[in-house]
Amino acid sequence: MTAPPDVWNIASVADAARARAAVDRIATDAGAPALERTRFLTALTARLRRCLGRGGEWELLLHVRQSATGQTGRLEARLSPVGQSGPGPLDAAPSLTCSLPHQRAQDGLGVATSLPEALLRADENTAAVLNLLDEQESLVRLHREELHQTNQGVLALHADLEAAARAQRDLLEAERTARAEAERARRLLTFLGDASAAITSSLSHTAILRRLSDMLVPDYAEHLDVWLFDEEEYADHDDEHALRVREHSAAAVAAARTGRPQHAAAHPGGLPGVEDLPPSVLSPQRPLLAIPLVAQRLLGVLTLTAPGPRFDEDTSVMLVELARRVGVALDHAHRYQQSRNTAVALQRAQLTELPTPPGVLLAARYLPATWGMNIGGEWYDAFLQPDGSLLAVIGDVTGHGLHAAVVMGQLRTALRAYAVENATPGEILTRLHRMLGHLQPDLYATALIARFRPGEPEVVWASAGHPPAVVRAADGTVRVLDAKPGVMLGIPLHYVYTDHRADLPAGSSLVLYTDGLVERRGQGIDPGIGRLSHALAALNTPELEQDLNAAADALLKPLLHDSERDDDVCLLLCHTVTP
Repeated sequence: MTAPPDVWNIASVADAARARAAVDRIATDAGAPALERTRFLTALTARLRRCLGRGGEWELLLHVRQSATGQTGRLEARLSPVGQSGPGPLDAAPSLTCSLPHQRAQDGLGVATSLPEALLRADENTAAVLNLLDEQESLVRLHREELHQTNQGVLALHADLEAAARAQRDLLEAERTARAEAERARRLLTFLGDASAAITSSLSHTAILRRLSDMLVPDYAEHLDVWLFDEEEYADHDDEHALRVREHSAAAVAAARTGRPQHAAAHPGGLPGVEDLPPSVLSPQRPLLAIPLVAQRLLGVLTLTAPGPRFDEDTSVMLVELARRVGVALDHAHRYQQSRNTAVALQRAQLTELPTPPGVLLAARYLPATWGMNIGGEWYDAFLQPDGSLLAVIGDVTGHGLHAAVVMGQLRTALRAYAVENATPGEILTRLHRMLGHLQPDLYATALIARFRPGEPEVVWASAGHPPAVVRAADGTVRVLDAKPGVMLGIPLHYVYTDHRADLPAGSSLVLYTDGLVERRGQGIDPGIGRLSHALAALNTPELEQDLNAAADALLKPLLHDSERDDDVCLLLCHTVTP
């Protein structure tokens, strides 16, 4: 529904003012919002000024268009020139509109409004706009304050997040560092355990020092030197590559003098428990670490050249502990070597110088074990009895070391004493059995005694749990005297040993030996006896009669060349000469 248009002629400023006042009255009465009303009037005023500036007479057409319900509407205003001779349209501008929330009075469209009243109304509109502006400014200030607080909160949140991220990064870095340190400590402890096991498994000074060098170079040291104060005593004279140190750094000398680890470098190392010294002349570019080798006493000094620009603290602690264990291992090796040398010397001192009776050739060998303390207890003997017969003896005392060597000497002496009465081999063993059970109830022994007279084709023998003798006939055939042996000497059991007889014609050879010659770990004794028999059969009579010592060596070579010996070896070779 549209009301008839209201037309205002505009030819002067006064006309424009009255028309504006009328439009203001209409919008105000219809309840138009102050801000929209002000914008509408401001735009209308601007158009009126433009019309006045162009001159001529203009028409202001006001239309009130109501909604379908008739309760609300809108006010439309349009300016156009009057007559055909007047100016053209105002730039074809669209109509101005203002919403009217209420229905206005029908008769109020043409009511004139005085200029003072219009001026007051304009101030009211301005005041309404200013109030709106104040409200908007208050809202803006409030929003600005809220935005500021929000920004501060966001900044604080960002700061907290950044701090939490830094703390998390620090925790992750600390965790990585702790894991790396734990892994490094684990590697050092593992290396220390493996190195200790490798070092303590040997009783050879040369082997200990060689293994130490292999383990430390090049990961933990560029070079290492070992200065042993008793080098002549420690040196393995059978090894041409025994480790020797000819020059010693000032740090090594200081460690030997003070008994404390020394670090020599251009800058202090700060190593725990280690004293700092100026750089060494022998190694001006790389730091040196000199560590005393201590057991019951100061044995020497281990000097290490750093593999890099410095020694690490944890590594230095591990090296000092390893040096302590090396000192203990060297001390054990030293004590072992002393005991071994004493046992070997005592053993050799008690071995018999073989007689040279007519019609019989004798050769003997004693070889100590190549490793371990399995020395002492084996013996051989050969001597003439009062009736002119030859007594050949081979024996082995259980146990090893000095005690076994002493017991062996006692048995050897007692055996010679019993043999003075021309007792048979079985009678001698029976007496030895009683004596050993009485004097040494915790030790046992094996023995084999063979008695034959040069020129007679027979041998009488008896065995106390000993490996059987082997006989080679003049024609090269070999047989084993494998009659059942008696019990071991010293077993807590009453026993009488039996004499056995075997043919031993001229040109025959009789071999007595200990189990160290034929027994191998995991193989038993029978294969070894077979190898001995084969080696004996390979000899010929001229070789035996021309050089019996060479023949004895020929027997030992195929049986002992394949491995180290963990037991002593005794061999007694008797050959009856062909007339």
